[in-house]
Amino acid sequence: MPTAPPVIAVVDYGFGNVRSVAKALARSGLAPEVVGDPAAVRRADGVVLPGVGNFADAAASLREKGLDDAVREALSAGRPYLGLCLGLQLLFEDSDEHGQTPGWGILPGVVRRFPARDAAGAPLRVPHIGWNQVRFRGDHPMLSGLPEEDCYYFVHAYRAVPARDDLVVGVADYGGELAAAVARERVFAVQFHPEKSQMSGKRLLDAYAGWVEQCR
Repeated sequence: MPTAPPVIAVVDYGFGNVRSVAKALARSGLAPEVVGDPAAVRRADGVVLPGVGNFADAAASLREKGLDDAVREALSAGRPYLGLCLGLQLLFEDSDEHGQTPGWGILPGVVRRFPARDAAGAPLRVPHIGWNQVRFRGDHPMLSGLPEEDCYYFVHAYRAVPARDDLVVGVADYGGELAAAVARERVFAVQFHPEKSQMSGKRLLDAYAGWVEQCR
């Protein structure tokens, strides 16, 4: 008999288009559940944290609902985590968006606004909105299901600045090199939006589905 598809907790904390993310995960053969209950996060086979908007408000909402601790416990239990946009930024130590706000500190590094000018001194349009090429590198299990380069849709004014280069598994160019994907062990997170990225986004979510299966 075929086994049931992995259950994925799509964490709903009031930020981001969680329904669109859930639909995209279902198209990749997963069983997404949009949840705001910490217990549901803990018992899922994998955790996806989407999000758009303000870092400080998102961090506060997750903390108030007890979802930040639930995500940490899921990670400690070895559940594969996929962070999207804010779901990447919250992994780091702090952000200066609307004042200094602590992040989760799961990955070393900070989140900072794009500079006003690019590496050549030309004005840089912020936020970074639109399609951009991402070049992958490293040996994380997610990467075995992805091409070396693919194009994804970005919407963000702040970007992660990891403290260690080996955390960066995908880069894009926008005013200089940008950490477009980061990973460590059971954590994989991207600055772009797979749910808005058409077939390239589906390829990434297919790779996540395969990774979750490997970890069951």
